[in-house]
Amino acid sequence: MSQPAPNLFTPLTQRGVTFSNRIAVSPMCQYSSEDGMATDWHFVHLGSRAVGGAGLVIVEATAVTPEGRITPLDMGIWTDGHVAPLRRIVEFIHQNGSRAGVQLAHAGRKASTARPWEGGKKLEPSAGGWADVLAPSALPFSRDYPQPVELDKAGIRRIVQAFVDGARRALEAGFDLVEIHAAHGYLLHEFFSPLSNQRKDEYGGSFENRTRILIEVVDAVREVWPEDRPLWVRISATDWAEGGWNVDESAQLGKVLRDHEVDLIDASSGALVEHAKIPTGPGYQVEFAHRIRREAGIATGAVGMIIDPAQADTIIRSGQADVVLLAREMLRDPYWPLHAAERLGQKITWPVQYLRSAPGAVEPRVSVQVLQISQPVKA
Repeated sequence: MSQPAPNLFTPLTQRGVTFSNRIAVSPMCQYSSEDGMATDWHFVHLGSRAVGGAGLVIVEATAVTPEGRITPLDMGIWTDGHVAPLRRIVEFIHQNGSRAGVQLAHAGRKASTARPWEGGKKLEPSAGGWADVLAPSALPFSRDYPQPVELDKAGIRRIVQAFVDGARRALEAGFDLVEIHAAHGYLLHEFFSPLSNQRKDEYGGSFENRTRILIEVVDAVREVWPEDRPLWVRISATDWAEGGWNVDESAQLGKVLRDHEVDLIDASSGALVEHAKIPTGPGYQVEFAHRIRREAGIATGAVGMIIDPAQADTIIRSGQADVVLLAREMLRDPYWPLHAAERLGQKITWPVQYLRSAPGAVEPRVSVQVLQISQPVKA
């Protein structure tokens, strides 16, 4: 007898980890750390999404080196001192029935900038920025961003090792999943695209060369990341710009990553170049996840203006993706999974603290206001 298609609230097991549903909180930078340390803001922000019923909560882009931060207020994992506050968050997420992931990142040429609500432009060292902004080629993102220095091969080896060290610390903190950030115009994505990578050595030119650093990172991280825990990679499936990285190459990369023990591709897009024209709309990036899943035979996560529970459920039921990752909608409503279950007629348990104590207690019905977010969230 054939099994029914999974729905939004069907558990998902990858390796030795089971997620209670297919809803993940996408990594969202909060720009609220001190020396890379997680703070009470992160504890409450991330913990409330676990209370809200998400199957997976992924910590924001977490820099593997100090110069790999987007801003001086980014989360970090470059020292052992970063582990304890992250462990506190992971333990709370686990206590509330969710799994915890961390996105390991290096900002590359988009580093050393002010926070978005402070203009988002380059920060000079005198203003708290740093001089060592690194990239595959010495090409700035724009006139408002720092001039990067081209990485030499020794520098590339140091970056790979930094990802490994970050994964080791993530394991010590108790995370169930590591996601490697290779999207949104940050360092690893910069290597992919001919628009930002003009190298003539084995890290530039051909598809194999441009993706080499990511494969080196994946293989090295897998050496320290346990066999029974999933490893994900976030990519920008297209640069939305002529001559840039495209969805054909993303599908090809999916096959390679599948063979290098990556468990899921989190398929976003864009943010490599300033001039990209992106036709946004509800679910506008879902087809990227669908195509990579279909052609590469690897699990995928769908992102991008996924708002309505029926929309999210259809993505899973139709086999377009294995997981949906929500960002801004989770900011508007931390309890989106609980409300979605109610809308879809699926059983899910509210935290006992939110139930009435009288006999015959019922789950709370909360009216949700959609808030207008005035500042963009960098992912």
